[in-house]
Amino acid sequence: MNNEKMIRTKFLAINPTLNELSRRRWVATEAKALGRGGVSIVFRATGVNRNTIMKGIKELGNKQNIEPNRLRKKGGGRKKIVEKNPELEESILEIVESTTRGDQENPLRYTTKSVRKLQREIEKKGYKISYPSIAGILHNNKFSLQANNKSIEGKQHPDRNAQFEFINQDVKTQIAKKEPVISVDAKKKELVGNFKNNGKEWNSKGNSTPVNVHDFQDKLLGKIAPYGVYDIDKNKGWINLGIDHDTAEFAVESIRRWWMKVGKSKYPKAKTLTITADSGGSNGYRTRLWKFELQKLSNQTGLIIRVRHFPPGTSKWNKIEHRLFSFISKNRRGKPLISHAVIINLISATKTEKGLKVDCVLDKNKYPTGIRISNEEYAKINISPEEFHGDWNYRIKPSRKC
Repeated sequence: MNNEKMIRTKFLAINPTLNELSRRRWVATEAKALGRGGVSIVFRATGVNRNTIMKGIKELGNKQNIEPNRLRKKGGGRKKIVEKNPELEESILEIVESTTRGDQENPLRYTTKSVRKLQREIEKKGYKISYPSIAGILHNNKFSLQANNKSIEGKQHPDRNAQFEFINQDVKTQIAKKEPVISVDAKKKELVGNFKNNGKEWNSKGNSTPVNVHDFQDKLLGKIAPYGVYDIDKNKGWINLGIDHDTAEFAVESIRRWWMKVGKSKYPKAKTLTITADSGGSNGYRTRLWKFELQKLSNQTGLIIRVRHFPPGTSKWNKIEHRLFSFISKNRRGKPLISHAVIINLISATKTEKGLKVDCVLDKNKYPTGIRISNEEYAKINISPEEFHGDWNYRIKPSRKC
């Protein structure tokens, strides 16, 4: 067996166990042992590049030490493509910037373009680069692919945070005085009948509850309009289940029913009633009928009605949303709302480990739309705006005029 065949046999046997450093030094050792012409023989036998063999021989001759856990000395190996072409990284970032979303000052920016699309676009400029290399460049510049994030609430009012702080402090003060504080809001209308209700519940396999294919309103059952009242201090909920329009008259009637059935007995010494509400809808701060009906409630109960509206576009911060409505939705998920009785039972059965309990009543009254309060009627409302944002914060005292 000649030298070339012998080296090829040994190389095929040992090569799977070698790394870059040990392979380079093994072929160098074999080449040195053969003497003159050894580099060519080893090259033909193993296919290892002549320059690599010569580099190994040089390392053996100079007894160079390479740091542990390294295969080559610092600075060795193929140069990164961005080092060869410094303008390449700048070109990639320039393409990405055209579709970048978010605040440019934020250290974490993100792009909606895929690295393969970026590869095709950068190749049009005459560069040759793989898409994994593009991904590495983007990561180094703090880019990442991200989904849309629902966080924009619309144009923010400059006094938004100040109003939050005002409401928070005011609520704490009233609760400390043992005065009632409620959070109110209306949920969206829902069809009554054997219709699909989102969510799932445990059932035997293949025994799901059958519901109507189409969500056409039942003329007899119609829709429900739930209006909620949440006692912030007592952690108790009240739902007035309307079957007509969600108007300001309906909203105040819901509060009236809560006070007469629950609030009056819970707060027998109350002199005020503080209401936190959204800025729009049936209880909006611009709604004249809302304030007109609150005046009636104040006259009837003798309470000073104190109203605190959340800034526009911040309804999710209303405590009733995440302390009452969210738990009601969980409790009735996957159950068709086939009748008013079923709906009332589902809502009334809502409880939490923190002690939440909910009462629910059916309101069969009619609440016509289009009621307008004239300037003369509005002038009779005994309303006093607070010093801070009187349009959002005001109190209505009992009056004999209205």
